[in-house]
Amino acid sequence: MKRILLIAAIALLTSMTVVASDRAPRRHKMPSKQKPVALTMPAALKAGDKVAIISPASTPGDKNPEKAAATLRAWGFEPVIGQHVLTKYHMYAGTIRERCSDLLWALNDPDIKAIVCTRGGYGSAMLLDPMTCADFRRNPKWIVGYSDITALHSAMVCSGVMSLHANMGGALGERGEGDSINLMLRDVLMGKLPSYTVPAHPLNKMGKARGMVIGGNMAVFTNIGGSREWDFLDRDNIRGKNIILFFEDVSENMPRVNSMLQQLRLKGVLDHVKGIIVGRFTEYEPRDGYADMNEMLSETLNGYDIPVCYDFPASHDEDWNYPLIEGCPATLNVTPEGVTLTFEKR
Repeated sequence: MKRILLIAAIALLTSMTVVASDRAPRRHKMPSKQKPVALTMPAALKAGDKVAIISPASTPGDKNPEKAAATLRAWGFEPVIGQHVLTKYHMYAGTIRERCSDLLWALNDPDIKAIVCTRGGYGSAMLLDPMTCADFRRNPKWIVGYSDITALHSAMVCSGVMSLHANMGGALGERGEGDSINLMLRDVLMGKLPSYTVPAHPLNKMGKARGMVIGGNMAVFTNIGGSREWDFLDRDNIRGKNIILFFEDVSENMPRVNSMLQQLRLKGVLDHVKGIIVGRFTEYEPRDGYADMNEMLSETLNGYDIPVCYDFPASHDEDWNYPLIEGCPATLNVTPEGVTLTFEKR
């Protein structure tokens, strides 16, 4: 009887291992805590370069990848679509294994020069556990996206490679190759560093700062805050560096956003940054006597002796979402006349 029970136990453990291995790809050795000193800017794209289209988070609409490919093709690039780009698994574009395999394929292929994500949604952070910094920096290339893709931007910056917070496959396809914001993205991909000038906001706090731009979707980067390797706002990662932080969000109520802001404050992030760019918060209701999210945020942010600007073009509104280079040095100048953000080589 004991022998039968032992055999049954071994069989059960074996089946559990098979199920687990189907849910997640192999685990790699954990990377070192040592962070790269300087970030690498991916090489500028040229005509004929391959651009991968993948879905690391949620599944896009059926026409999204092909429409995005048409825009990339019109710009002279050669789009290649990932195997699982339209796969559906619960709320994700495939299992962890499937999505991770597409990401690693695009990262590891030296002929692919950039990666465009189809959409955000949920699930990008799930791909990070089995990966290492070496996966992201072996063949440095742009990863393009926003929203949930912020998790990949954080991993890229922690790995020493710049990344690109910008509109994704949906906007590329629907807005087309001649759209002004899409053309901003094309120019960055082809090596042109942007300089933006936007109108003044009544809550802006004047000043000038120079530092490395990092940020993105507020909920995503606060949720991965404290992770062992992938938090680009980890105090060990930003200590001794000049940081310009930007953030935006969608469908988050005011108490929740304030809670995330206080988390950044208590973590010490706000004490380390040299300037703050507040993007646009969308799909929420003002409450508790505040006119809007910016007024609520300003009560904390404007207490710091640094420049702060509000309603900058970074948001889930694809009409108001300029490409921002994660990990790139830039100068932020907030004046009574307006705001300029100028990216620089070094």
